[in-house]
Amino acid sequence: MSQRTVQQLFDLKGKTALVTGGSRGLGLQMAHALGEAGARIMLSSRKADDLEQATGDLQAAGIDARWIAADCSKEEDTRRLADQTLERMGAIDILVNNAGASWGAPAESHPVEAWDKVMNLNVRGYFILSQQVANQYMIPKKTGRIINIASIAGLNGNPPDIQTLAYNTSKTAVIGFTKTLAAEWGKYNINVNAICPGFFMTKMATKLIQNIGEEKMTATVPLGRLGDDEDLKGLTVLYASDAGKHITGQWMAVDGGVSVVLA
Repeated sequence: MSQRTVQQLFDLKGKTALVTGGSRGLGLQMAHALGEAGARIMLSSRKADDLEQATGDLQAAGIDARWIAADCSKEEDTRRLADQTLERMGAIDILVNNAGASWGAPAESHPVEAWDKVMNLNVRGYFILSQQVANQYMIPKKTGRIINIASIAGLNGNPPDIQTLAYNTSKTAVIGFTKTLAAEWGKYNINVNAICPGFFMTKMATKLIQNIGEEKMTATVPLGRLGDDEDLKGLTVLYASDAGKHITGQWMAVDGGVSVVLA
């Protein structure tokens, strides 16, 4: 095989991507990135109205996109999502596990039902969907890319005014899940990697950012800013494409450098 150019290595034409939690925020940003690189996109989240609007945004940008509503905290919904995506698209070359939930409460009074809600979506859902997609498509085809969205919350504890024990624990688990799955599924030529975003002005993070204050939030960030609506695009396409074919079991923080300094 002749050496390919950088443009050829990053080209995703002919590939199909399933993005969970894809109707807004980081999920929609990553869907745009994969679609702009040439992939066909299947978006999923719980709400059909949000998905219709997001799919329309992608299609307006010239991206082949469609959607399926599913709740990835529920096993039956998660398996249906994999089945219907394969039925409608014929392939899932790239799986982006992004659907997630958080809950704010002091550790000593954190509700057990809230713990279960976060864990079921952020960890169990990733496992069930990855297993289903791998068994039905990636393992038989001996190829695939799985991108798990973790968080810098999975790397360290929090300042005292951020009380998200279940969320942090779930994102630490995602990093371990990524490393272990990559080691086991390398024999099937499936690359498994994680992204650890810092603070982006998403719907999930906006309330926390507003409570703490954006100025205070960015004061300890070396680059002095929050993430924007294009900061995940490059890494997502690297992980998904042949440009990253020798990268597996890794995580990378996209956080302006906040995770490498002590607040």
